[in-house]
Amino acid sequence: MTALLESISQRLDELSGRGRARSLKLPAGVDFCSNDYLGLSRHPAMAQALRSALDRRVPVGSGGSRLLRGNQAQHEALEGAAAEFFGSESALYFNSGFDANFALFSTLPSRRDAVIYDASVHASVREGARAGLARTFAARHNDAAAFDKAIVKARRAGARGVFLAVESVYSMDGDRAPLADLLEVARRRDAALFVDEAHATGVFGAGGRGLAAGLREPRLITLHPCGKALGASGALLAAPAAVTRYLVQAARPFLYSTAASPLMAIVVRHALKLIDKEPARRKRLLFLSCQARRMVTEALSRWTLLGDRTQILPIVVGGDVEASAAAAFVQSRGFDVRAIRTPTVPGGSARLRVNVNVDRTETEIAALVEILAQAEKRAG
Repeated sequence: MTALLESISQRLDELSGRGRARSLKLPAGVDFCSNDYLGLSRHPAMAQALRSALDRRVPVGSGGSRLLRGNQAQHEALEGAAAEFFGSESALYFNSGFDANFALFSTLPSRRDAVIYDASVHASVREGARAGLARTFAARHNDAAAFDKAIVKARRAGARGVFLAVESVYSMDGDRAPLADLLEVARRRDAALFVDEAHATGVFGAGGRGLAAGLREPRLITLHPCGKALGASGALLAAPAAVTRYLVQAARPFLYSTAASPLMAIVVRHALKLIDKEPARRKRLLFLSCQARRMVTEALSRWTLLGDRTQILPIVVGGDVEASAAAAFVQSRGFDVRAIRTPTVPGGSARLRVNVNVDRTETEIAALVEILAQAEKRAG
């Protein structure tokens, strides 16, 4: 055991030396970091929905997995409401987006299939595909032609079914996927298209349904994590009924996990209602995001702002150590902005990720931009 602890300590020292050591920090300063884009996590109506459920003696915990006693009426009510909200044949509620992606890609594709994922897709998709039986291929980021070529390569290698995996809005790059082009490729090559709407649900698309909302057809599967703009937790997989039924039979992360709290299912269902009831939140967020992007572009001269037309503003600083130092400086001035480093992003592209949310003001954004300009100057 002593040798093991020494080895772990060595690894920790190496991470620190490269500026890659992670630490847990409590929220502090003005929030330009969280994914609570619409401010629903603190919405009075969400709190009231929770209080009302407790008054009705809805249990705090589910008591077991969904296949045992953990399947509660609140879970089924949410799934029914979500299927209607997202326009899908069915929906399945998971404990988190990571659980849902891991469950889907480790279960649905068989050894005779292939998974082709965007080079910038979330780690949960990659890990799920790695744990599954299908062959995997990476396609150049946001390049529909690269996906098309990868499908040809996969089929030549013997793949029968093909799953394309993308995000609609990429959390580290702040850009959008060319969903219409990808769907055209999927149709032509008879592939399934999976779209993780984590950073689009509640924000983009018709009525906040996500950027894939207008692309309804059986080959489309969408994931709607509930811990971002919906202000709660868990994730809703919207898919053909055959897909969700099969996951209930075979997806180990679903089968062997205690079900999410029925209270959370109630809160998520209420969040879906608020998306429809308060569209002004979405409009305000998009306005503030445009303002922030314009101000950052005008203020910075050396650091590179990525992304386009989203509430996520990744500012590429360079090395991990430099990004960490820049984040520490911004935090010391009262703004919560975090550094994103290797291996989450490619080496040499460590960045500050500025997330705009509806509770921010133009004055706060302007003050942050001034601090970012100072940080850039300090970095030399």
